Amino acid sequence: MFLRVTGRFAAGLLLIATVHAAAAEQPALSGGPYVPTPQRVVDAMLGIAGVSDRDYVIDLGSGDGRIVITAAQKFGARGKGYDIDDELVERSTLAARKLRLEQRVSFETRDVLQADIREATVITLYLLPEMMSALRAKLLRELRPGTRIVSHDFDFGDWKAERTVNLDLDEKYDLTGSWSSTIHLWTVPPRTAQ
Repeated sequence: MFLRVTGRFAAGLLLIATVHAAAAEQPALSGGPYVPTPQRVVDAMLGIAGVSDRDYVIDLGSGDGRIVITAAQKFGARGKGYDIDDELVERSTLAARKLRLEQRVSFETRDVLQADIREATVITLYLLPEMMSALRAKLLRELRPGTRIVSHDFDFGDWKAERTVNLDLDEKYDLTGSWSSTIHLWTVPPRTAQ
């Protein structure tokens, strides 16, 4: 019994030390929690959404910009990222400029609940459940029917996804012991006559 408790305790301390070491390597950011989406998940999200050069991808909570940048690089899409953190928006803008994608993508500091999403043909999200809930009405009200919505890990509750895919990942580990990411896909339905 004592060894089992000690082993779990040691594993917990190791996990905490690893998280703190990783956090120490990242610059402090002002906008709250920031967890980057692993590149393999980014690629899968864009693939599941069927992104092409005809699409305008908007990433709500765009972090370091990797989803919008990847959409432009790999699929020729245009897009925009919204994030509340000025430093992340600046970092994303510089990355796009360095890759010579500034004519295809842009980033803006804005609360995602206030973001202009009307131009989107694809919306991507990696936001906590409370924010997903808060965004659902906005997405259904402002997006055109047929717009695809792809979320990493979190869903919209009783609005069931059309497709859900699980990916096993080495680079992601959470406190529940999960080594996987879940990707959900929805399509904005036709508006009903009022």
